[in-house]
Formats: sequence, C-alpha cells, structure tokens
Amino acid sequence: MFDPKLKEALARVQKPGRYTGGEPGSVYKEKEKVDMRFAFCFPDTYEVGMSFLGEKILYEILNQRENWWCERAFMPWMDMKAEMERLEMPLYTLESKDPLTAFDVVGFTLQYELSYTNILAMLDLAGIPFYSKDRDESWPLIVAGGPCVCNAEPIADFFDMMMLGEGEIQLPMVCEAVEKAKKEGWSKRELLRALAEIEGCYVPSFYNITYKEDGRIEAITPTENAPAVVHKAIIRDMNSQPLPTHFVVPMVGAVHDRASVEVLRGCVRGCRFCQAGFLYRPMRQRDSALLDKAAQELCSNTGYEEISLTSLSTSDHSQLEDLLDRMDVWAGKEHVSISLPSLRVDNFSESLVQKTTKVRKSGLTFAPEAGTQRLRDVINKNVTWEEIEKTCNIAFRAGYTSVKLYFMMGLPTETLEDIEGIAQTAQRIVELFYANPDKPKGKSVQVTISVACFVPKPHTPFQFVPQDTKAQLEEKQQHLLRSVHSRKINVNYHDSSTSFLEAVFAKGDRRLAPVILAAYKKGCFFDGWDECFKYDVWMETFKEFGIDTAFYANRFIGLDELTPWSHLDYGVSHEFLVREYNKALGAMTTKPCNRICSGCGANKLLGGPCFDYSANLVH
Repeated sequence: MFDPKLKEALARVQKPGRYTGGEPGSVYKEKEKVDMRFAFCFPDTYEVGMSFLGEKILYEILNQRENWWCERAFMPWMDMKAEMERLEMPLYTLESKDPLTAFDVVGFTLQYELSYTNILAMLDLAGIPFYSKDRDESWPLIVAGGPCVCNAEPIADFFDMMMLGEGEIQLPMVCEAVEKAKKEGWSKRELLRALAEIEGCYVPSFYNITYKEDGRIEAITPTENAPAVVHKAIIRDMNSQPLPTHFVVPMVGAVHDRASVEVLRGCVRGCRFCQAGFLYRPMRQRDSALLDKAAQELCSNTGYEEISLTSLSTSDHSQLEDLLDRMDVWAGKEHVSISLPSLRVDNFSESLVQKTTKVRKSGLTFAPEAGTQRLRDVINKNVTWEEIEKTCNIAFRAGYTSVKLYFMMGLPTETLEDIEGIAQTAQRIVELFYANPDKPKGKSVQVTISVACFVPKPHTPFQFVPQDTKAQLEEKQQHLLRSVHSRKINVNYHDSSTSFLEAVFAKGDRRLAPVILAAYKKGCFFDGWDECFKYDVWMETFKEFGIDTAFYANRFIGLDELTPWSHLDYGVSHEFLVREYNKALGAMTTKPCNRICSGCGANKLLGGPCFDYSANLVH
C-alpha cells in the first residue's frame, strides 16, 4: 500500500516508474527475520544506476544470505527531489519504501567524481548528517566503494569507511562485522577498528593529514593502529566467484538495458591515461564454459534479447572465439544478439564480425584515442594506422556504413598537429569506404568523432601531469572543427568546464570537503549533467574558501611528492608509474602484460606471476 505522500508526489513527476520499485527480479524479505539491512545507493538517476553491473552483482551476493536484505536507492531527478522536500518525504529504498535511516549500512558507489554533490543530496534527503564526526551509533554506517575511492579524499570526511578493490568478498565481511557489532552492542569506534582490519577497508577518520606551507601534503599519519598503507581487496581466481544469473529488470528503460556478463577483470594493455586499467590489475579471466552457462541462464531468467560481454577489453579474452561458438548454439534460436562493447582495433577480425551479427547488427565503435602515431605511442595505445585500416575494411565488407571513433584532447605532449591528425584519421576512413569494392551498394558512410578532454587521474603514469587549461582545450576544440572538411564527418566534443572540475576532484584532498558541501547548499547537484552544471557557482565557492583550483588541476606533481592518495595501494608500484611516465615523454611503448611482464608490482596481489609465460595461451 503506497504512502499517500508518495502517491501525491508520483502524480506530479515526469517518470514515476523511477520511484515505484516492484520490478521483476526485486528481492523482498520479512523485516522481522532480517539481522542486517543494507541500502545500496547509486548517486545518479535510476536509468543510469540500473545500467551498473556492480550493483547487480552485489545485490545478488548480499541477498543470498537469508538474514540480510540489500535494497536499492537512487538519486531522484529534480522534479521528484523538489516534491520530496515539499512533502517532507525522506529518501527511501525501492523494495521496502523504508527511509535510509532504517538501515544498518548505507553504501554508495563512487563511479564518477561529478556525482559527489549527489551523495550529499541523498544524505540530505534522508535527514542524515553530512559529516562522519556528527553521526553517533544511532545513525547508519555510511560507506563507499568503487573506482573513485582510489582518491576519495575530497569527500572522505563524509564517510565512516571506504572500500578499496573488489567488493564481492570484501562487502560480505564488512556486513558480518556490522551484524556482530549490532548483536554485541559495540560502539561505532569499536566497529570502525574491526573494519580497519579487513583487507581494503579504509577508515578516513583514523588518518591525520598535515600540509606544508605551499599547500602540498607534509604527512599522512595513521592512528588507532590503522595500517600505514591500505591495500586493495582482490579476487585471485575469477572462476571461484559465481556470476549473477538474476537481474532486477528495470521498469523505466535503463541507459544500457540488456543482460551483461563480465568476461574478465583488469586489462593487459597499460594505456597510460586509463585509470581503470591500473586499478583493476592484474587481468583475470573466467572460463568460456562458465560464461556461456551464466549468459544463457541470465537471458532465460530476465527475458533480455541482447547480452553484452563486458570488460575493459573483451577481445583480449584468450577463449573469446570458443565462447562465441558456444553462445551461437543457443543465442540465434532464442533471438538473443551478442554485443562486444569494448573491441580493440588490433584484434578485430572477420570471424568476430560474423559471430556477433547473426541476430542484429549494431554500430561499430573504436577508440584510437589520439590522431597521430607519435601521440598514440606516448599514451601506449599500441595501435597503428595499418590496423585501423584493416579493421575498417573488414567492417565495410561486412556491411557497416557508420563508424564511431573516440579520441581525447589535452594529452601530455600534444600539439596542434596531433589535433589535425584526428580529422585526418576520420577523412582517411571516409576515403577507405569509397575505395572499398565490397562496400554496401548505394549507401554512404558516416564517421562520428567523439572527443573527450583528458583528465589526469591518480594511480596512472599521467597522475603527475597538469591538465590543459580551459582556454587551451577550447582552442584545440576550435582547431579540430576547422580541420574537418567533409560532411561525412560529425564532431562531438565534451564541455571542458566539467572536465576541469573532474580533474580538481580527482587530484584533490580533504580541504575540498567544505567547498563541495557549500556548493551543494547553493544548488549544485547533478554536476555531470550539462543542463544542471553550474560552473560559475563552483568557481565562486572555491574563491570564497580561498581554494586555488589550478593547484589541483593545472600543476605538475613532483615525481617524489606525497600525494593525497599515497597511502592507498592498488598493487601498482610508484616506481613503475614513474618509469612509464618517463617512457611516455620519449614516446616509447610498453608491451601488453600477457606478452611480457614489465614489473608493475601487481603480481604480488596474486602471490605469483599474472600469466603463464611458458604456455602458448597468450596472444
């Protein structure tokens, strides 16, 4: 039975299906029989959050315990937020409709720096105090996981605990500690001490940060016997971790509304700009037989007619062809199409095209990232024009007429010639289409260039470099537009203002927390959405607090400098990042780590080599 206030609110908002729950696959339990309640909060809209595979994995794992209940909450869109404030309705979970204050643990996933104000908005709507220091035992434990934890110092003061690494084994251990603390009446401090002993659990209040006069960090000092360095949690063998076979199927179309199976974790490529490629090392894959079985069960249980084989680089799976052969046995009969969203230019083949287009043909997307070979070598992309040409010719012969290319601008050592190279790459692909005798008859080609502004990220070899200024990026964007001379080429580029704020948060420290809170109180939330982003309000707020944004975004970080994230270890050594940075300056490449080990340090997480280099399994 709906609360009358909720009924009134739903009648006045644009997409009430975002807030009703009741979707197929939702888990319901009797509250009286549950010992630990967990609210999984995604700090963006329902449609974005319901596309996130991590939530689906953890939802199934936690709810397999009879006495635990994991429920979901999302950031309400502006119309619903206004209604909830007007009607004094606290933020609730979709399953029980209980407010977040009824839960033992409220967990946020940190996928994107520009969702930080949404976290504050969700705490505010729930009536939960923002700062960890202002919450005693009567409040839920506020925790976070996800990639941005690798430097979540700008929002660390709002959280009781953060989790580095992989939640499948770590989160159940956290929940066990919470359940025990609840039954035995521990204080919050006692619980936090116990959590700090779990691999990958970081309690920000147990670390004191001091600063030098010039603003750089002087020292990071642990207290309460907390470890000096927190090491990420890792699943050593991905085959040991079951795949989810039941998804909650969204009522309102999700951004990626399809079944997804994670085929591998990590990446062997070592692209120097890619934070995920370093955070999730080393690469570990699942066996094709396990993946095939899980994919078929998932499609059968959910009714989805598209399944995505997801990872950072799916075509690097050593058994991919075998997996596709297995899936083709049932996918065609059940009208299920297979998509590979992260194909690489250098291992695209006619065989892959044939096996993934039997039911439905989707667009073709590749990411050369840079427009010249020199710059591709600087970023260690390990892709040549010959490989791009071969791939496009295969695609055109197979009937493709549209190609989408992802690039970045503002990369280290970039010149205007590199920007011109982006346009020239697209032009050469247009010419390839018309020169191909096997191209689709009577059709024209469309090449779309999508250009993001490069954001230097922690735990990468480019963490040391300054981001291009807003003026520099805007000049490069205009130069790209001037360099395109064909109507067959579309150019899309990102707003440099949001990328600038992303860089400030990515490399920021705890002095930013009051700024983020003040900006939220001035109406900043949904910062990742162009129509909601208030750049002027952010700049004014930084100024009020005496914060120099260039110190974080546009300053070179010394190779031996103590960073806000120096005490957070994801397995890759600082020495390796410095080596890779120096190689980048010389435009020297590093081979993929399934071909040769470059000594990044991540093998210590597995207790031995990441790959069997004597076997003939790597390619």
